[in-house]
Amino acid sequence: MLFRKKRLTHIDKDGNAVMVDVSDKKSTTREAIAKGSVTMDRATLKMIDKGTNKKGDVLAVAQLAGIQAAKRTSDLIPLCHPLSLSSVKVDLEVDRETSAVHITATCKVTAQTGVEMEALTAVSAAALTVYDMCKAVDRAMHITNIRLVKKTGGKSGTFEQE
Repeated sequence: MLFRKKRLTHIDKDGNAVMVDVSDKKSTTREAIAKGSVTMDRATLKMIDKGTNKKGDVLAVAQLAGIQAAKRTSDLIPLCHPLSLSSVKVDLEVDRETSAVHITATCKVTAQTGVEMEALTAVSAAALTVYDMCKAVDRAMHITNIRLVKKTGGKSGTFEQE
């Protein structure tokens, strides 16, 4: 089997961190979908589901946090390009069977670079918000399995897992 050595794109020949130059890349429509979960005690999930958390509607606040985080990704991740996102959707689903809140973020843009980091950041911020709003009653929650599940567009084409 032949392996081609890949070069890290955010490191120059001298080992310095650099933002990738995308000025010669063609703008294409790109989409990325990321997922993650917050597992918790059943009583905590019930509180979220019934909307009885004293801090407010956990799912609504987490959804807004995810959307806001996607828009601010380049401020949080040092070498990310600032993007003019055309769409950000963050969905949170209560799963009583596994005692978890499942989070899905979908980001879209027409640009010279992809939106994977924006989708991953949205999921991360939404999960952290669920944790923050519920930590007073359940410090043992787990933020788990944050991952990119699909990306389309750009030179590398489609990537999909799940």
